[in-house]
Amino acid sequence: MGRPKVMLPFGPERMLQRVVRLMGEALEPVVVVAGPGQELPELPAEVRVLRDRLPGRGPLEGLAVGLAGLGDRVQAAYLTGCDVPLLVPVFVHRMIELAAGYDVAVPRVAGFDEPLAAVYRTEVLPHAEALLAADRLRPAYLFDRVRTRRISAEELRPADSELASLANVNDPADYRAALARAGFPRP
Repeated sequence: MGRPKVMLPFGPERMLQRVVRLMGEALEPVVVVAGPGQELPELPAEVRVLRDRLPGRGPLEGLAVGLAGLGDRVQAAYLTGCDVPLLVPVFVHRMIELAAGYDVAVPRVAGFDEPLAAVYRTEVLPHAEALLAADRLRPAYLFDRVRTRRISAEELRPADSELASLANVNDPADYRAALARAGFPRP
């Protein structure tokens, strides 16, 4: 992308600011987990910013840090990436609803799990920590250890008909497409 995704302009906001705002419309509290030393745009005062303990350990590290930081304030957390500017807050509510009775609820679309659009109960933290200690960094390893529900696209479409909440921005073409879908000009 040529620069960090969190800092990309998206309308009047930076990408991370937009995702945080949309998440705040869906639920509270909102916690942002960033890499050590990672630059972030200004965020609302009520958003707690935590840092990965070690760099390069991916989303499982972020999940563990975030769940530990939430402590007993919540029973479950919705995990998302910083690069989903088309997130639909109702999608988050639907995921939480469909997670009832499971440790993890993860969308499975076109044969692939979407671990950065999933609900994780706080009880999975010891499992995530054990996987990190064993250097098994893929979220899929966690899914094999706990009660995981894979949620189909059809179950999610009533909340987000185009599944825009799963449209992450990975390259300049994705970025331009997301801006266009949101009705913003290219910066």
